[in-house]
Amino acid sequence: MKQRIITGVVAAALFLPIVFYGGLPFVLLTYFLASVGLFELLKMKKLSIFSVHGLLALLFLWVILYPEQYDDLLNTFNYTKTEIGIVLILLLLAYTVITKNRFTFEDAGFSILSAIYVGIGFYFFIETRDAGIVYIFYSLFMIWATDSGAYFVGKATGKTKLWPEISPNKTVEGSLGGVICALLVAVLFAIFSEINASIISLMAITIVLSIFGQIGDLVQSAFKRHFNVKDSGNILPGHGGILDRFDSLLFVLPLLHLFHLW
Repeated sequence: MKQRIITGVVAAALFLPIVFYGGLPFVLLTYFLASVGLFELLKMKKLSIFSVHGLLALLFLWVILYPEQYDDLLNTFNYTKTEIGIVLILLLLAYTVITKNRFTFEDAGFSILSAIYVGIGFYFFIETRDAGIVYIFYSLFMIWATDSGAYFVGKATGKTKLWPEISPNKTVEGSLGGVICALLVAVLFAIFSEINASIISLMAITIVLSIFGQIGDLVQSAFKRHFNVKDSGNILPGHGGILDRFDSLLFVLPLLHLFHLW
């Protein structure tokens, strides 16, 4: 617990000033976090990011992450993100032939989907910060409330297993407790922040986001169980890897964007 607290304090001290500042430093931070997340996923499948296929997957991730606010720079080269991404996918598939299937079609598919999974979530991390810092803090506090509520309510009253094959300790009661705690956060943000939504609307949105945040957590648990690893990485002592900390956010932020709160 002591190690978790120390890591959390140090990470917050480094992370929060950049979040407040926004702009290019925040974009670069997001690129770094997403790159580490991709590294963690590829490592689970014993694919090195320090290789030709790893570099192609990383470039594909960076293309997905490319922020909308910098589109003018990309337009000067007369190419779109989609066109560049298609080329990188074709190169990954071609690499299966060059290596005579030592790098297989399955490996290529895993690399592509991993970049999409990590890239979409972190892309909307950038876009959400660009929309306003209040939406970043709403998302973070809503997820923390869900996680904390699920843990404490589940520990106190949990009896019905939620999905034991994937995460044996999670319970239905804990899951519902997490949603209720997230709703309290929604009420506070609706009253005291500048989020463009009524209390009822934000509560309805929060129920959906809290549920999908928990699904994001279960998705990461499923990955780790499938590949038989305890944590996605060890960059955050006491907390695991980047994906262990951002798994819920990767599901919440794209959905938050679809609700058009800004």
